[in-house]
Amino acid sequence: MAQASNRIVINSTLQIPRAEIEFNYVRSSGPGGQNVNKTNSKAELRWNVFHSPCLSALQRKLIQNSSATKLSLAGEIIITSNRFRDQIRNKEDCLEKFIKLIRQALHRPMVRKKTKPSLGSKAQRLNQKTLTGKKKKMRGKVKFED
Repeated sequence: MAQASNRIVINSTLQIPRAEIEFNYVRSSGPGGQNVNKTNSKAELRWNVFHSPCLSALQRKLIQNSSATKLSLAGEIIITSNRFRDQIRNKEDCLEKFIKLIRQALHRPMVRKKTKPSLGSKAQRLNQKTLTGKKKKMRGKVKFED
């Protein structure tokens, strides 16, 4: 997991202080038998996008647009995990999901530069068309001379 001591490293331009992220623990409905009824093992991560000082305006907008389903009305991203039976592993799972979500939100694909076919490729295409046309002309009916 990409983490510094008190910061969560998303990429080279963004590091989120751990103090901005809040964890809550609730009873899980997942596997664990009687343990489920006694421990609060489900982890819930909350991070407020609107009030985070580490984000630029562009980053904030990208995260809001791509994470709309995980964003509350108050501007908090809420991620939960109850895959595991213990709190610590669920907390780590939430952090991994969070890092993946923010990285995907901030990823901007390269714009493809439009290119034109070269003169050589145009000539080769036309030559191939000519050869195909000649081949098809040879397929006509055969006339016999008497």
